[in-house]
Amino acid sequence: MNESALVGERLTLSAFTQLSGTLGGYPFVKVVVDRETSLIHFMDSRENLFHVKYIAAEILHITPDELERTLDQFNYEVYHRPDRRFCLGILALHGGDRRFFSLETVEADTMTAEMLQYFYTFVREHVDPSLPILLKPANHLQETHVAGIPADELPRVLSHELFSSAPFVPLNPGTTEGRLRVFRTDDEYHAAQRPEWHDIIVMHRVPDDIPRLAGIVNSEHTTPLSHTNVLASGWGIPNAIQVGVLEEVVALDGEWVRYEVDANGTGIVLEPIERPASADAKPSWLATAITLDEPEAESGRILPLAELGWRDHVRYGTKAANLGELCEVAASGSNRWLGFYRIARPPRDNLLSYLARLLDTDEAGIDDAARALFAEHVRVPRGIALPFSLHQRFLQSSPRIQQTIGKLKFALEVDVPQVDAICVELQNLIRATRFPDDLLNLVDEAIIRHLSGVGTFVVRSSSNAEDLAGFSAAGIYESVNHVSDARGIFSSIKEVWASLVSTRSSKLRAQAGISLDDAFMGVVIQEQVRADFGGVLVTTNPMNRNDFRNVYLNVSPKVTDVVEGGDAPLQYLFNTVEGGGRTVSLGAAESDVDDKTKLRLQQLALAGRLLQSHFSPDYRFGQPVDIEWAADAEHFHLLQLRPYA
Repeated sequence: MNESALVGERLTLSAFTQLSGTLGGYPFVKVVVDRETSLIHFMDSRENLFHVKYIAAEILHITPDELERTLDQFNYEVYHRPDRRFCLGILALHGGDRRFFSLETVEADTMTAEMLQYFYTFVREHVDPSLPILLKPANHLQETHVAGIPADELPRVLSHELFSSAPFVPLNPGTTEGRLRVFRTDDEYHAAQRPEWHDIIVMHRVPDDIPRLAGIVNSEHTTPLSHTNVLASGWGIPNAIQVGVLEEVVALDGEWVRYEVDANGTGIVLEPIERPASADAKPSWLATAITLDEPEAESGRILPLAELGWRDHVRYGTKAANLGELCEVAASGSNRWLGFYRIARPPRDNLLSYLARLLDTDEAGIDDAARALFAEHVRVPRGIALPFSLHQRFLQSSPRIQQTIGKLKFALEVDVPQVDAICVELQNLIRATRFPDDLLNLVDEAIIRHLSGVGTFVVRSSSNAEDLAGFSAAGIYESVNHVSDARGIFSSIKEVWASLVSTRSSKLRAQAGISLDDAFMGVVIQEQVRADFGGVLVTTNPMNRNDFRNVYLNVSPKVTDVVEGGDAPLQYLFNTVEGGGRTVSLGAAESDVDDKTKLRLQQLALAGRLLQSHFSPDYRFGQPVDIEWAADAEHFHLLQLRPYA
């Protein structure tokens, strides 16, 4: 064995251990098969050397400068050329009751069925025969290829099969110290003392109504895009799935522990510690208050969403303003939406040539092709936005509401136990207070003017204290679906207004340094589109933030299942540079979607990446966005867009 690889020899388990690094919790080695010399190279993966750099340095003996100058052509030669010389892959060892190796290529590889079979057979002949090897297709194209090959000729395991059985998924890496709280059921959690900021919760699936705390451990699989996991990401707290851990840590319930989630680890770390002195202090994040733009709550007309832009967030809330921006981009394009692809990714000056290939055009035609993508596939349901001023006029119409708001402000300032009861009292007052006739007429006239013909509505929150880069507030305000008449519209508006002063939203804002005086609520009344399926996408890989290529996408028959923790959705990664995708999890579904739907989801992922550039607050265009969507047979309907922490 030389210092960097095992070449031309059989890989024993002992040699595998010496060469292996860790990826996604599994030990692995990188593999290069040289078809010209019939030699196999097992690389020392602890050196984190890329396949192409190894080939250049150790096999072709070309300099780093030469590789950099010809990298795109080199990548074509090793990943896409039909008669390529090299086959590249990763060999990972999986444990549990049935130990086996999985062999996969990189996700952008376009190997044919014949080449996949050749690669598998060659590696099989050079690896310790005591353990089986299963080919793991790296993308949907490869899954289609292997589907036509008998399993006894080409044993395989699909990505979603490994994910669903993975004992450890690091959702948000990090380290913290806190008190461990273990709950076997939701009822046990709701009956117990409310978690404090220094608590670390262990449950089968942590519910969405958690307060801000120190860490999360799920004992069952969940989607990274649930409200709970989005909040954990925004808070920057350690968060992981560790299957079966709940019963293992019951003995530590109530103990102080050090909790670590390592993206390259094989499981979570929970170590008992002495109660730290910091437990008696205030949390450090209290010193990092969220700064809000000064709202304008004295004026503002009810407007259709298509007449709003991002600057209107000070009058209508972030959600309404973002929907207005979406309408503009979908209709007219954007001078910012190519920003992500214009940024240099050394040694590449930019990624525009990749975008051109994805849009099936040349670089000169990219902007027109992007406009055509949106015109053909993307819609924003029509709707109207109610300004903050309407909410303020409603609150001022009731002296009892004003008195109770004063009580709540005082209770929040001194953090007394009565906060919960006052919030409930105030919410009930808002629901019971009669809608003033002048406000009722304004809303009714706006619906008649702009939404005539709509049979079913969604009434959504649009606060100035949500959908912010430092405060997502995912799931803490109300939205009401399936509203079909005027009575339902007005009761739903009051339900949204009441959610601004719920116990949970009030306390989370207070923790973020947002006072009740500074929080305002607008309302979006929107056409509820009929959809065959829907979901959520984020323009990043939540399980690998260094992955700039992929978009993570959830699909469910109901959008609410994705964000509210109902039936587990199908989960996908789609590459927005080289193209292609892979199925991460089938969730509760019995089978994957068809190839046509996968192609449509690839288009949605690309549209999401372009929207990331438009909405990014900086000029690196790297701030991910979180998009809720629904789809019918022809279009994707974008329902909401917000920053993803």
